[in-house]
Amino acid sequence: MQTIIQTLSENVQVIYRKSIDADQVISRLQHDGKGKFSAVFADDAGFTTSSRLFKPYVEELANEVLALEQTTQESLKKQLPSLVIKIELMLKTLNKFQKSAR
Repeated sequence: MQTIIQTLSENVQVIYRKSIDADQVISRLQHDGKGKFSAVFADDAGFTTSSRLFKPYVEELANEVLALEQTTQESLKKQLPSLVIKIELMLKTLNKFQKSAR
């Protein structure tokens, strides 16, 4: 169980580093009058957060991973699939954003 949580934490750290760069690009685009969108992810993406920047989504993921350390193995099995889907979605979105921002 600890190995799973450690791996998830490492993924969130990667996402955090990528999100810093992405948020800077978004801020620049919005300052230039571009990037007119209300949220990075749609309401049905699985996040409770809604933001124009990636950082609040990263914070949500980090809090969920931290909460796993206090949960039972049975509860972990139930929460893990949705958390992995959100991590995968964040990584894919950040990678696409990085490629398109060049």
